[in-house]
Amino acid sequence: MSTVTEPPPYPQYQEPQQDRVTRFIQRRWRDSPVWVAPAAMLVCMAGAVGYTLATSPTEANAGAAPTCLLKYTTGFICPGCGGTRAAWYLLHGDIPAAARHHALFVFAVPFLLYMYFAWAGRRLFGWKIAQLNPSPAVIGIFIAAWGVFSVLRNLPWAPFTALYV
Repeated sequence: MSTVTEPPPYPQYQEPQQDRVTRFIQRRWRDSPVWVAPAAMLVCMAGAVGYTLATSPTEANAGAAPTCLLKYTTGFICPGCGGTRAAWYLLHGDIPAAARHHALFVFAVPFLLYMYFAWAGRRLFGWKIAQLNPSPAVIGIFIAAWGVFSVLRNLPWAPFTALYV
């Protein structure tokens, strides 16, 4: 006589325990006033703008601190190379010069600013501003375009030498 044995039951899913740091951060986020996150973002953006205006990156030579470690060691320009100079030119209203230093940065800035103000306006004042929520596909396409742009600006022949900064 053969007996049919049942397979052992699958283990039940258990919610993973959060570590102390995660619990601390989530508790602080939950208990903080509604204005803290938008204000912190604004302080970070103001710091970046202030640094850019104070240092005048368009006048710095290649070895001036802070320098790009990738460019300094390999001679290749990194994906973000020219971003600070592009920001400096944008802050001074020179869009063509900004695009010359980092076209994708110039393209992304209006979207990032809109996303911040729409988020902060909704969070702080309850404004019904349309949120810009790019899909993962759009973000992937932008990252892929940034990667292609980064490779093309390192190619040593025309017309790609015009992208070198």
